[in-house]
Amino acid sequence: MTDFQERRRERSTDPLIALHYQLDRARRENQLSTVVVADGSGLVLAGAGTWAACEELAAYAPLIALGVERGAGSRMMEMSDKVEVEQVTVDGQTLLLCSRGAPQTRHRKGATGAGTTAMKRVAEGVARILAP
Repeated sequence: MTDFQERRRERSTDPLIALHYQLDRARRENQLSTVVVADGSGLVLAGAGTWAACEELAAYAPLIALGVERGAGSRMMEMSDKVEVEQVTVDGQTLLLCSRGAPQTRHRKGATGAGTTAMKRVAEGVARILAP
């Protein structure tokens, strides 16, 4: 018998609930305001943070991932300076893991593939949870 100690406090066999638990933990541990998994069209699949912030982040994520920026002072420019986007491939489909720093924290500009170690770990968890 091993001395395995479960590190997770919240568990679920439902993938969407498990995904929410993981995103919420990542949000709290990394002092982020919002963490979202979105599809390529900008729809929220799961998120942690206020619902309005999750929807906005998911909507901009595909454009931020592509590096699209609008004129100075635009909402797109403001979002891209505070958002990090990681691509996650699950069963041949590319999803976007997006995070936005706390309002008083300046988050590194979000270019796909340039994520922090913490977000890379979250991306691995997302792939594991959603894998068929």
